[in-house]
Amino acid sequence: MDFGYSDKVEELRAKVAAFMDEHVVPRHRQFVEEAHRGAYPISFMSDLKALARSEGLWNMFLPHLRDDEPGTRLSNLEYAPLAEIMGRLPWASEVFNCSAPDTGNMELLHMFATPEQKRRWLAPLLAGEIRSCFAMTEPDVASSDATNVTTMIVRKGDNYVINGRKWFITGALNPACRLAIVMGKTDPDAQTHRQQSMCLVPMDTPGLKVVRNISVMNHHSHESHCEVVFQNVTVPASSLLGEEGAGFAMAQARLGPGRIHHCMRSIGQAELALQLMTDRALERKTFGKHLHEQGVIQEMIANSRCEIDQARLLVLRAAWLIDRFGVKAARNDIAMIKVVIPRMQIAVIDRAMQVFGAMGLSPDTPLPELWTMGRSLRIADGPDEVHLRSIARAELRRAQENFGASHAYYLTPDRSAEENQWTGVPTEGAPA
Repeated sequence: MDFGYSDKVEELRAKVAAFMDEHVVPRHRQFVEEAHRGAYPISFMSDLKALARSEGLWNMFLPHLRDDEPGTRLSNLEYAPLAEIMGRLPWASEVFNCSAPDTGNMELLHMFATPEQKRRWLAPLLAGEIRSCFAMTEPDVASSDATNVTTMIVRKGDNYVINGRKWFITGALNPACRLAIVMGKTDPDAQTHRQQSMCLVPMDTPGLKVVRNISVMNHHSHESHCEVVFQNVTVPASSLLGEEGAGFAMAQARLGPGRIHHCMRSIGQAELALQLMTDRALERKTFGKHLHEQGVIQEMIANSRCEIDQARLLVLRAAWLIDRFGVKAARNDIAMIKVVIPRMQIAVIDRAMQVFGAMGLSPDTPLPELWTMGRSLRIADGPDEVHLRSIARAELRRAQENFGASHAYYLTPDRSAEENQWTGVPTEGAPA
């Protein structure tokens, strides 16, 4: 297991970092001002995207690009440090055509779309000409279990008719959003995980209505997180993505790498928070000393460094497992990073806010937005509790396979049956 960066990755890291410093970070104030006014599209975005593409910093997230598709072919492990750099500013990934939800949608189209669907939707997405959204979560059911979706996708002759309500659909209000990948039920009577399907729905289809842009922690994100209604939305049968009944499996295929990407970007944001914290500690004085001379501040800085580096290693291992053995083999590691990284991000950013004092709560620093993103990520792509349940089940399965082995370490192996001596038979309630 080697996480060392190759010469190729080191070169790309230097290029991405230089591009961020020279072209992206200087535009951050302007981006915030335009986004606050709702001025979309952002005036300079197309110029930055063209420049990034010309420098070969494009579509770096997709490991299975074809030779005729624009982008740099990298493994998940190679992409990790680049996503970290791009993720320092929440909007920067779009400059490199590496932003969610488009990355996950491009993965889906690459894996499951027909040649015609790829021509119509994947090609312009890879070119950065359009944006897209992924419509799965719903307000009326617990979306942590994707089998719960109630939106209906009903076959009628040569068409599918879609009825339902979705919410927290990221990017649906972006004027460049042209495509919604919609997950719903095509056969409620099928086996639980074969009831769902996905359809490719143009955003201008009659009956599709963006009802509102939902604020997150009382803040409207520049990405938009929307409630969307589908009322008798009719699309050709050729709009089906993959096959009927494969929607749940495709969603899992999409969410695996997507969760990795989110965590990579979160580490970048935590690194930025630590940098802001240490700079503030070096320049600010209280009670006659610089903040960095206060033991409590040193402890905050040290804990943050430990936690960030631990989190990064866990993400790199998950990326390595996906590259080597596939998403299914990395399932447990993906669940672990999805729990660990947002909690780490919140903790580090919270410390940075504390070091900044009142300024850390204001829009004068990026900290409040980064904290909000970390807190949101504890729910987005599956809440902590679902992932913890998955991790625990995997651990218990391993324990059951070797049930009782730990009894050799007891100091009193001769206990009576009444004292719960090991019998070799799982007790009632042991995992099945």
